[in-house]
Amino acid sequence: MEILIKASQFILSLSLLIVLHELGHFIPAKLFKTRVEKFYLFFDYKFSIFKKKIGDTVYGIGWIPLGGYVKISGMIDESMDTEQMALPAQPWEFRSKPAWQRLIIMLGGVFVNFVLGIFIYIMLMYAYGEKFLPNENVKDGVWVQDSLALNLGLQTGDKVLTIDGEKIKKFSELTLGFVNGNNFQIERNGAIIDKVIPEDFISQLVDRGKDAGAILLPRYPFAIAGISEDSPNTGSDLKSKDIVIAINGNTIKYFDEAQTELNKFKNQDITVTVKRGDETKIIPVKVTDKGKLGVGLGQLSFKDLEKLGFYSLANIEYSFAEAIPAGWNKSVKTLTDYIKQLKKIFNPSTGAYKGLGGFISIGSIFPSEWSAQSFWNITAFLSIMLGFMNLLPIPALDGGHVVFTLWEMITGKKPGDKFLEYAQVTGFILLIALLLFANGNDIFRLFK
Repeated sequence: MEILIKASQFILSLSLLIVLHELGHFIPAKLFKTRVEKFYLFFDYKFSIFKKKIGDTVYGIGWIPLGGYVKISGMIDESMDTEQMALPAQPWEFRSKPAWQRLIIMLGGVFVNFVLGIFIYIMLMYAYGEKFLPNENVKDGVWVQDSLALNLGLQTGDKVLTIDGEKIKKFSELTLGFVNGNNFQIERNGAIIDKVIPEDFISQLVDRGKDAGAILLPRYPFAIAGISEDSPNTGSDLKSKDIVIAINGNTIKYFDEAQTELNKFKNQDITVTVKRGDETKIIPVKVTDKGKLGVGLGQLSFKDLEKLGFYSLANIEYSFAEAIPAGWNKSVKTLTDYIKQLKKIFNPSTGAYKGLGGFISIGSIFPSEWSAQSFWNITAFLSIMLGFMNLLPIPALDGGHVVFTLWEMITGKKPGDKFLEYAQVTGFILLIALLLFANGNDIFRLFK
């Protein structure tokens, strides 16, 4: 059921983005009286799930869910209709239109993707606002228990101040900051320390696996989830949801401090002080030879931590007017972060190429339960990503057609049909190779 929910959201999001992207080409083509022969969601090799001709255009749904397309008369595209191109140009064909009109038609899909992403982010800001843990509110530093964080040179209690000289606003943005960054600055025991992010940090992050959890956490209190069956404290007065605030009279605030204290009393009978609601109790306990109490660590939400006075969360609400610049800034940051990651993918020494994923990776980022906020947030991200990818100057993508059209507008020389045909084939091969590599990565990670 979980896979079905994720897949349904992925297909819905992908379908919406494809249809609107292709409408971005379709509408200006119609405005400039250019014939559109086909408008398809998904690819229809050999046959279609559905098709209907209205006017000059066949509207349909293909059976291969790898994208979609509009087939515009007189244009060398993925259909590779060379027979049509061998005939004399007709007034309704793409190749007969002025260069500036062709440029607008080709940029239409990218324009729609960017506008859609910005619009969704604006509406999300207006509808939900922003709720997050400000990085500056993690006043006692981070909890370091992951080997990757240790490799970065971090220790429990460190405060991450900046990454590449930029102050981190949200605690949840730290990992992404390390992915995109080159260096960072921390505060440790009052001293400011500069550190370098290893070039292969992304490679190490990918090798951990997607279920390894966060590399950094805010420091948590010692909240008890329950007592294990083989615990020496079975039958004691310890209860689920108790929060340990002292060990043998020594006050503690965080779990990492608790472990340090317990290691002093291995195989000893001691007392722990717990906070239970509004009540404080002192309870006799037994410490194992490994410095454990035989209890599980409870998972507390940020709301719980806020109620207990550990952290103050930011809860920003926006009027519609305020949501516009907030949504715009979110869009710019999303695009900027994506470009930084793309640069690292093309640098083999970073190992970022190992993190490149296909349809399984994209589908897996959707939640296992329906959430309108999550769905639209991911759709906005994918829309901006799709817009940028289509703008890359690769033949077979919109960006490739844009480059050839701009060349024509600047030099006054139109590339020949044969050149465009070969360029389209080359670009298509590159895209297929990239698609196979990305989805191959997904399959490899599944088996791994």
